[in-house]
Amino acid sequence: MPVKLLAGLLSGDTDLLARARQLLSREFGPVDLASDIWPFTHTDYYTAEMGPHLQRCFLSFERLMAPARLPEIKLCTNALEQRLADECLAPECARPVNIDPGYLDLAKLILATTKDHGHRVYLDQGIYAEVTLRYAGGAWQPWPWTYPDYRQPEYHAFFDRVRSAYRAQRQALPQWPAPADGDHA
Repeated sequence: MPVKLLAGLLSGDTDLLARARQLLSREFGPVDLASDIWPFTHTDYYTAEMGPHLQRCFLSFERLMAPARLPEIKLCTNALEQRLADECLAPECARPVNIDPGYLDLAKLILATTKDHGHRVYLDQGIYAEVTLRYAGGAWQPWPWTYPDYRQPEYHAFFDRVRSAYRAQRQALPQWPAPADGDHA
């Protein structure tokens, strides 16, 4: 079953967020939904590498994808991060943009990462998958390991919009039955 590709972007520069969006669109097709840009104040984990005043936004892409493509997509976004770093020529900021790809289906939001941990599953090519949120009881539910920012209501509201778009796309696919009402449909 195809899934909905999304990407979380993090940077201290809104122009770089726009440039990342442009590069992502070239790779993965048109963006169909974009979140607001929110201050990223949940941790200072990235400050040394990315600088201060970080901001977060999310994009989802019009084209559905096979979930098995996630490792390839993560490697591509890592290369785009490096390209943006090379273009910036800002030695004080080793990583001016962080791009976290993942996908959403009706039951969960998956993120790709290069870091192993007890709750992550190895996929391929050094890439792991994490179920970051699950959809249950009509709402997004975090796990104990869910990043603090992914627990925010404004993120969940955006993921609801993406989920609704995905549901409509899935229903339009002739080979798939329309989902029934309920948490996972």
